[in-house]
Amino acid sequence: MKLNSWLLLISLTFGCNLLKKDSGSKNEDLLLLLALIPRGYQWNLPPGFPIPVVPAENPMSQEKVDLGRFLFFDSNLSQDRSLSCGGCHKQSLAFSDGRQFGIGITGEAHPRNAQGLANAAYHPRLTWSNPQQRTLESQSRTPMFGTTPIELGLSNDEYLSRLKADSRYIPLFSAAFGGGADSVTEQNVRFALASFQRTMISGGSPFDHYNFRGNTSALTASQIRGLRVFNGEVAECFHCHGGFNFTDTSFHSQNTTQEVFYHNNGTHTKVYYDALSIEKQGLREITLVESDQGKFRAPSLRNVGVTFPYMHDGSIMCDNNANPNHASGIAAGATNLTCARNALTKVVEQYSCGGVGAGCLGNSDPKHPSIDTTLIRPFTLTAQEKTDLVEFLLSLTDSEFLSNPSFSSPF
Repeated sequence: MKLNSWLLLISLTFGCNLLKKDSGSKNEDLLLLLALIPRGYQWNLPPGFPIPVVPAENPMSQEKVDLGRFLFFDSNLSQDRSLSCGGCHKQSLAFSDGRQFGIGITGEAHPRNAQGLANAAYHPRLTWSNPQQRTLESQSRTPMFGTTPIELGLSNDEYLSRLKADSRYIPLFSAAFGGGADSVTEQNVRFALASFQRTMISGGSPFDHYNFRGNTSALTASQIRGLRVFNGEVAECFHCHGGFNFTDTSFHSQNTTQEVFYHNNGTHTKVYYDALSIEKQGLREITLVESDQGKFRAPSLRNVGVTFPYMHDGSIMCDNNANPNHASGIAAGATNLTCARNALTKVVEQYSCGGVGAGCLGNSDPKHPSIDTTLIRPFTLTAQEKTDLVEFLLSLTDSEFLSNPSFSSPF
């Protein structure tokens, strides 16, 4: 039934009933009518951002978003009630976790670095190297129920009973999906989580104010020079980290096709990867194709100033004396900014070498044969250009996003 016809039927039915009732009952029926009328979701997108694509099976609603926010920060979604989604995805770190590898409820380390969730709504593939993870709705099964590694460690429906026992949840589920206690299901948990995560849109960085909002003073002179280096034909950073979301893998309402790319960016040599278990070898874990070894999805660079350590395995981190979480860094007055600046300088150095290996950065092993040499090849920047490039990358940090109460814990 079309929406207009549906609304007309509801209106006529309630209109007839309202004529027969007293004012108190009429008010109750009006409230019920308002609750029954479906409401579209209002995206509050930053300038320059397209509308995300949403699966037809899980249309957006504010009620789902509200429910998903509670679930995201609720440790009842782990088997032993010790960890929530928000425990591994911290808002102050753009929903990354600051560790080299993610850690689940058993202390087992994940084989890869925990990605930030900012602008995940625009990713047509999720995680570092699994092309089968296409939607937030399906991806959440992995941290919830996965066993290699164990993350949240759920193994039965006990967590649903916990949610039903919490007086907050049945009204929240019912508002989002209808059906009272029967709406507290595993699928609806995943759908609400996905809806909340789609609202984690970051577009208020100094770069955004400069580029999309016409504030020419939002960037420093060094950052503006760094923007030119980033988009220039020497460093060519934009080839893998281009577009409004600073990644070459994206999908939104203005795309006609999904763009999905995996790259070997030269972080490690083949000798290094050959010694690793298959789940740490990148795309090859899924395809079993030798040439896919070491290939990972290029992450968005948004909020890169707080998402260190960098790379799929967190292998690029700041020096201890620049690390605010290390004793020598504390003694030196280190901050997140000093750590990010130090670590990003290492990233620039690695790319300017065309990746590690063949003597670059002290590694004499041959460079990995699957490196795309049209993208990953040595280049030369002056010391000032390297500094400017790092300063530009730091301008992608969105402090509004990192402190937005809409994304914080409701508990």
